[in-house]
Amino acid sequence: MKKLSRAEITGYTILAVWILLAVLVPLFCPWSFSEQNGEIRNQGPSLAHWFGTDKLGRDLFARVWYGAGISLFIGAVSAGINGGIGIVYGAVAGYLGKRTDMLLMRAADIIDSIPSMLYVILISQAAGSGPGSIILGLCVSGWIGMARTVRGEILRLKTTDFAAAAKMERIPGYRILLRHLLPNAAGPIAVNFLFLIPQAVFTEAFLSFLGVGLEAPAASLGTIIQEARSQMLLYPYQMIWPLVVLCAMMLALNGVATAMEKRQ
Repeated sequence: MKKLSRAEITGYTILAVWILLAVLVPLFCPWSFSEQNGEIRNQGPSLAHWFGTDKLGRDLFARVWYGAGISLFIGAVSAGINGGIGIVYGAVAGYLGKRTDMLLMRAADIIDSIPSMLYVILISQAAGSGPGSIILGLCVSGWIGMARTVRGEILRLKTTDFAAAAKMERIPGYRILLRHLLPNAAGPIAVNFLFLIPQAVFTEAFLSFLGVGLEAPAASLGTIIQEARSQMLLYPYQMIWPLVVLCAMMLALNGVATAMEKRQ
């Protein structure tokens, strides 16, 4: 087994610390993410409020890490759903091949022809701006990249000698797929899955910044950044902290995924 590279170790460390803070801070922080206090509005970072307070007197440290947890939840759940759909869809298309492959992949191309953000905006407008509608919008076409990756790997692997030997032994096709082909495609699948999480988080943050994200009192990192936009010139720290937390997670996940991709 190869040793972890520095990029992977750094990425895993940052990601572990990030997740711990996103989980523990909302639980144990003495300040609420939604509690307003007009007497401490727009205060800079201090020992009492590590990230300062916003225009409504809410503690930014508690608020940013609560938002980080929401962003991570949306990213992880949508990535899990997209990954599962993509693996099944791509595996079936690649293994059956021929007409089935053509029909399935052309259908995927049609779905992918519409930008994913448009799906999220339309569903959010129809069903309300909540985590569920955002996840649903992200999952309409977010699985297609995974499906194409899995399809390509299955097409390559099913022509190998061990796949041919399994067919000669009259092993059922689904068992060949599950026990022989998919395990050998685990590397590219894992890399693609890691890229799905920051992609979903960034999409949600961008939509929240545009004003079509979560509704109050819920808050993601994108929502907090959007709220700080009007205060950017007078109180830049209100936008800097959520941006730093968002960028740290994006860089950590992309760094780990890129390092894993190079090891394949």
